[in-house]
Amino acid sequence: MTDLDIRVLGVVEAVGPHGTVALTSTRRVILGVLALRAGAVVPYTELVDVLWGESPPRTAFKTLHSHVARIRQALAASGVDSVVTTRDPGYVLELPRERVDAHRFELTVRHARADLDRGDTGAAVQTLRAAAQLWRGEPFAGTDLGEWGHHEVDRLRELYLSATEDRWAAEIATGGAAAAVLELPRLVAAEPLRERLTGLLMLALHHCGRHADALTVFERLRARLADELGADTGPELSELHTAILRRDVSVATPPAPATHTPAQIPARVGHFTGRDAELSGLDDVLTGDELPIVVISGPAGMGKTALAVQWAARITARFPDGHLFLDLRGHDPEHAVPAEQALARLLRGLDVPEDRIPAGECARSALYRTLLHARRCVVLVDNAGTVDDVLPLVPGSDTSVLVVTSRRSLTGLVARHAVHHVVLDALDAASSVALLGKVLGEKRVAREPKATARLARVCAGMPLALRIAAARLVGLPSRSVAELADELSAARLDGFAVEGDARTVRAVLAGAYRPLSPDAARMLRLLGTSPTPTVSGHLGAALADAPTAVPVLGELTGAHLLIDAGDGRYRFHDLIREFARDRADAEEPEPAAIAGRLLDWYLFIADEANRLVNPDRDAVKPTFRFPLPALPFAAGRHEATAFLESERDGFLPVVQYAREQGMPTEAWHLVYLLTSFYEVSGRWTERVELCRAGLAAARDTGDLSAEAEMLRALGVAYYMTRRLAEAVDTNLTALRVVREVGDLAGEGHVLNNLANAYAELRRFDEAVPVFREAGECATAAGNRIGVALSQRNLGHALVRMGRAAESLAPLTAALAIFDDLGNARLRAGTLDTLGEAHRDLGRHTEALRDFAEALAISREIGDRWLEWELLRDRGLTHLAVGDLAAALDHFGQSLTVTRAVHDRNGEAIALALIGHVHLLAGRTAEAAERLEQALSVRAQVPDGYEEAHIHRDLAALAAARGDDAAAGPHRDRAVRLYLRVNATAEAEALSEPGS
Repeated sequence: MTDLDIRVLGVVEAVGPHGTVALTSTRRVILGVLALRAGAVVPYTELVDVLWGESPPRTAFKTLHSHVARIRQALAASGVDSVVTTRDPGYVLELPRERVDAHRFELTVRHARADLDRGDTGAAVQTLRAAAQLWRGEPFAGTDLGEWGHHEVDRLRELYLSATEDRWAAEIATGGAAAAVLELPRLVAAEPLRERLTGLLMLALHHCGRHADALTVFERLRARLADELGADTGPELSELHTAILRRDVSVATPPAPATHTPAQIPARVGHFTGRDAELSGLDDVLTGDELPIVVISGPAGMGKTALAVQWAARITARFPDGHLFLDLRGHDPEHAVPAEQALARLLRGLDVPEDRIPAGECARSALYRTLLHARRCVVLVDNAGTVDDVLPLVPGSDTSVLVVTSRRSLTGLVARHAVHHVVLDALDAASSVALLGKVLGEKRVAREPKATARLARVCAGMPLALRIAAARLVGLPSRSVAELADELSAARLDGFAVEGDARTVRAVLAGAYRPLSPDAARMLRLLGTSPTPTVSGHLGAALADAPTAVPVLGELTGAHLLIDAGDGRYRFHDLIREFARDRADAEEPEPAAIAGRLLDWYLFIADEANRLVNPDRDAVKPTFRFPLPALPFAAGRHEATAFLESERDGFLPVVQYAREQGMPTEAWHLVYLLTSFYEVSGRWTERVELCRAGLAAARDTGDLSAEAEMLRALGVAYYMTRRLAEAVDTNLTALRVVREVGDLAGEGHVLNNLANAYAELRRFDEAVPVFREAGECATAAGNRIGVALSQRNLGHALVRMGRAAESLAPLTAALAIFDDLGNARLRAGTLDTLGEAHRDLGRHTEALRDFAEALAISREIGDRWLEWELLRDRGLTHLAVGDLAAALDHFGQSLTVTRAVHDRNGEAIALALIGHVHLLAGRTAEAAERLEQALSVRAQVPDGYEEAHIHRDLAALAAARGDDAAAGPHRDRAVRLYLRVNATAEAEALSEPGS
């Protein structure tokens, strides 16, 4: 065992075999944080946050590594070696947790509480006294910690205070009231608003016969709570105050045991499946410092009661004094059980005779808490409707656990009590199939595995729906699973019913729908018509023609008919969405108006974002049929693209929905208006499907100009996703259409895109004349931006052909036009190519200047696609002058951006370049790892030229390792690929002897 002790409960200290380790304040903090997570990786970023907060210096990581190196030296000098190790992405202190005083304190407190659970109060007193002696002062005393550190100190302080309260409660119970009277006033003065400490002081004074002093202590706290917080004392303290007023001796004696132990928890549901994570989290509740209220909430039919009963059955041994059950029927306001009646039922379960049950909710609640005090019981309250239904049923001590199920969130409980909240959603696919297998039998499921998986999907993971579907098959062994899946797919909600059982999915959801306010019910119907995976509150307000939807959305999420997906977005469970659509069909008088408002809203946000991101893209000007709502984002390009990013998953469903609703013009208009968003954000793979849908919609209209526009957009999407052969074919089709229409400017744009595809295929001899033809069309049409684009792209092709000197003229001409038009994005793209030309001409300073200006523009306008290319090009320039460290840094940044925009081609390029730098630096292991990763990604986005580079470097890597057998195949593969894409110079260089 490592002979090192670390103390953080006070000033941070480390003591090794040779005495206290000499460390500066900063290094003590680092070692202390590592000690709190002994045995686990603490990320570099977390340590930087602890040391410097939100404003770390530029050299933060370098400084951190230097501090850790000094810590290792200091530990070694004190006789401790190799305890602080590096393990990506951070550091680990390889030290047993019991060698850290904070962990030792927590373990000691846990043992003491186990003694209390066993009723061994005397042993608990001794253990808690030992725990208190580990505490030398405020954790990390005298240090300035970041946010994480402050939270950890607060957690340790709370543990210390609760352990101190446990200790003095045990001391008083074992005759130590006199000692408590001497010590507790100091603790109460330090924590004047902590009610349990005040209660312990009152109890100790009461035991010592100082009743008047005990009442004075209470009055002092009550006045302070009222003055400072406007709050009253809690019910436990108020009850103690009343007992002392009455000189009640019962506060010093345990309650009399009941004559029988209640066991009211219902039988567990058959074939309980899944919910392992939820059950594990519930088990962890019992290991904490205090026992919270457990609230299990979720939509109707999700198995809330089944989970509660399953867990209650698991923990009965931990709570041997009784298991109470009560159904409040809170989902049905007309038949809900009032609190007074609910308490009466619980009191009867606790063996209180009918004639001893007091009248009134307050008196019954007080008796209920008195009877549960010091008893270990499970109280399961099913189907609670509101917070007010639950509050009177909360036990007065943490010896019993209250478990509540509800279709509502009951978040208001958090203001009064500690709450562990479990929100149930649908079962995952594996658990859904497993449940069907348990009910139907594994053999039957094994006969039709695909049909069973489909049936599980139709049931959308709702346990009630899965059980009903299985019940419909159990009695019919010859019926196929596939047949039922087909029937339920067609019948949907109506199919989820079993003869003789009133508990259908539709009936359960209707029960949750009926109590809604009229506005919330209508919002549910309106949002149910949306085709998108999630919906925003802004869309809800637009559909309802209301200034805000926040209150009704809160009601719907509170009822778990809508799920809060974060960032102002919401989602439906599939069957609840189906129910909402059914209600809309039955109750909404103007379905066409709903569809019109929805499409108006999407066109509105896309149009406004397009104006901010690229006002030159103005071929479409949508018309709106309904009053426009307030703009849901601030008038800035970053805010616009951020909002569209949150809506991105819904774009394709909305375009398809527009076609289904007979509005194809709106469909292709939306695709057009979203072009600017995809140009700056990337994600071109999904853009392909969007453009295909837009093309189909344009063809629905019969408008050739619309068809040409969507063909052009699809060609660009194919180009950006490296589907170059399809890009060529699509642009050739677009070219025929624009020529048929007579759109000269459009012809220029299509020719430009076609030439770009030729250039990427390294068919430069075809690309160059097409670029020139594109420029001629744009000139004839008076389209200056088209002229500049053809010049810029011609320049780029010339650079790639090794004719950088010839590229300067067209690039400079393009730059002048973009400057005159004020188009920052295209200026940045042209500067990027100009920088490449300067680099190839050996003008590295000019190249870096061009790249720096372009990078600043790309970041200002949020064009992440251009950003990764610029980072790559800057890295290549540093590589050209031999600065491997700077090159590696830029390639690493480029990799981060490509992954953020999901550009697999860019990711493969960045990985290959990182591997290339490691190879040049002689770091063969790192080079091999990155090059193999690059090859794997490249397989998903084929590009013969880029793949050849990877095999070239893998050949060089194998040769460097002396593995000629591996080098040869890689070299041959690279040569074949270079020749295939007409890169003969590269192929010849690699074929030379000794290459």
